[in-house]
Amino acid sequence: MEINNSFEVPLPPKDAWKTLMDIPRIAPCMPGAELTGVVDKDTYNGKVSVRLGPVALTFAGQVKFTDVDEASFKARVKAQGKDSKGRGGANANVDFHLEPSPLGTRVLVKTDLTLSGAVAQYGRASGMIQDVAQQLIGQFANNLKAQLAPSRAGAGATPPKPQPPQAISGFRLILAVLANALRRLFGGKP
Repeated sequence: MEINNSFEVPLPPKDAWKTLMDIPRIAPCMPGAELTGVVDKDTYNGKVSVRLGPVALTFAGQVKFTDVDEASFKARVKAQGKDSKGRGGANANVDFHLEPSPLGTRVLVKTDLTLSGAVAQYGRASGMIQDVAQQLIGQFANNLKAQLAPSRAGAGATPPKPQPPQAISGFRLILAVLANALRRLFGGKP
């Protein structure tokens, strides 16, 4: 399944690229993610936990940068993980690139996601998976902005308190799916 997302970083592209390529720095910004090891400059081990209503999934695996074009601010990442309870796995090829925007930098993310095992049944509701991905990217972007705020505010300013990652509740997810379906139905952007 293909998932397309984007988010804004309040930095110029060169600085945003440097920040986004600092995986140990940005990993805590991703809700439910934990960096468990650094294999080399391009390969990282970690865990990602996602809650879909009553179902909690935790994937342990590896992320590897397979192509990095610093001059064009483009990268390709291959990620693979297995659910800790043996219910299946996930493989993803993620392409992202940065472009200038009025707010600093727009990050465009294209994910080709494949689910296997019992976890694959969630893939049947691809709209739900896309909505969860959109919520996770939104929370990541907000956490990253909070992390960057102290350095942009200057030494005399009081840094804002980063918001803890929120669990994705089934109720919030249903509301998000319903809202996106209505926007699509009436011609608005999802």
